[in-house]
Amino acid sequence: MSRYPDTVQFNRLNRPIGVEWTARNLEVQGEIPAEIRGAFFRAVPDPAHAPRDPMDIALSGDGMVSRFLVENGQIDHDIRYVRTPRFEAERRARRALFGKYRNPFTDLPEVQGMDRAVANTTPVWHAGRLLMTKEDARAYEVNPHTLETVGRYDFGGALRSETMTAHVRVDPVTGELFSFGYEAGGLCTDDVAYWIADKDGKLVSEQWFKQPYLSTIHDFAITEKYAVFPLFPTLTDLERLKAGGDHWQHEPDGDSWLGVMPRYGKVEEMRWFKGPKGVSAFHFVNAFDEGDTVHIDICLTSTNAFPFMHRPDDPFNPMTMTGGLTRWSVNMADPNAELQSRVIGPPGDLPRLRDCDQGRAYERFWMPTYDPRLGPPVSGGPVGSCFNALLYVDVTTGQVLDTMTRGPGFAFNEPVHVPSKQPSHAGWILAVIDHEIDFEHHESELVVLKADAISEPPVAVVKMPVALRPQVHGWWVSGEQLDQSKQR
Repeated sequence: MSRYPDTVQFNRLNRPIGVEWTARNLEVQGEIPAEIRGAFFRAVPDPAHAPRDPMDIALSGDGMVSRFLVENGQIDHDIRYVRTPRFEAERRARRALFGKYRNPFTDLPEVQGMDRAVANTTPVWHAGRLLMTKEDARAYEVNPHTLETVGRYDFGGALRSETMTAHVRVDPVTGELFSFGYEAGGLCTDDVAYWIADKDGKLVSEQWFKQPYLSTIHDFAITEKYAVFPLFPTLTDLERLKAGGDHWQHEPDGDSWLGVMPRYGKVEEMRWFKGPKGVSAFHFVNAFDEGDTVHIDICLTSTNAFPFMHRPDDPFNPMTMTGGLTRWSVNMADPNAELQSRVIGPPGDLPRLRDCDQGRAYERFWMPTYDPRLGPPVSGGPVGSCFNALLYVDVTTGQVLDTMTRGPGFAFNEPVHVPSKQPSHAGWILAVIDHEIDFEHHESELVVLKADAISEPPVAVVKMPVALRPQVHGWWVSGEQLDQSKQR
């Protein structure tokens, strides 16, 4: 195609920008607290060329790493493309060479067999390294100081899996990284790799197991004793891909599953528990142990929320989709245990947990949601519609403790939490908010909020000189962590 399609995946907030830029000493309205020092990294899909497929989606976009660098109350911003082989090949050709989302059979002959990675989903920080991830390929390491691409990352050649999730879990006590990859053995294989890297980034364990069906496994969780793998009936099929079809199709009558194994154990110890039919979730808040019972809190919906992941004979209908924060629980001491499911909170997605609560019993978290009272959602983001409110939720009571809204035409990206050095202080929330002025124009700002009082006016607002593309996920890296990074 010579121009971008006029679809929800490429217009309004999803309009491609394709510009790498740097700005120093951005104007701050208010005052950034002095204890906030570090970098807010964001993964931003932004296609550098018009796609070959007119029905292409935002998740196919080339990965850009965006960085807000905060120090001494001042803030800079940089954004750069991740220089994957795919990006470099299309840059040389000055046009798109790859075909449909996650379908290599639709690529042009000259790039057949090339790494299709776009590294556009989550910036991951561990052991002094910044990794840009997307679940259908290995990660790409990026220099956190210059944003230059270092190269594909495989833990020093130790990793066998061909893929790495965008949703790793880092234990706040041990510093270990827990990760996995599905389709680990290649396209449409039912192999799942589960691995652990120690606090220094050395791969110390990698085990493979088979999933019950060939599904997308976007996220997982850990507790102090277990690794937890929820699966949902959004499936792929090799013959469909060979025929030029879509990678994913949701099966509304399919079973969901929960796999639980000791986090330091053997995959042969995995137990599978059948869940409700047809449901879907992409992100989980947290998991934790309560005696012998394992709980995992899931942003569950009654069907898959991505319209392009539905079968042609079962099109997505947002008016019939329901959902809410749902807790799945299993008693691991009972050999006949069944999965217990109950709604414990409001609907929403892209949850943010305090890093220190990872894998432990917790009380509160933050999550964007959609409030229909504020008008129709702004079109944009990977799903095609944006959230318009931010919640502060107590999972022990199910209550919404506080809410931030900005009115019609505003879109909330996933927040990050910055801990305070004061033990009694709840810390800070950083988030990018977009405002659609009209269908052709929008503006963006970074807000700094009190974590336990998000409805109060922001303590600082940074108006961006250039509109930003919606991010997928983000990661806060403290100044102390940046000082100890592997790349300088």
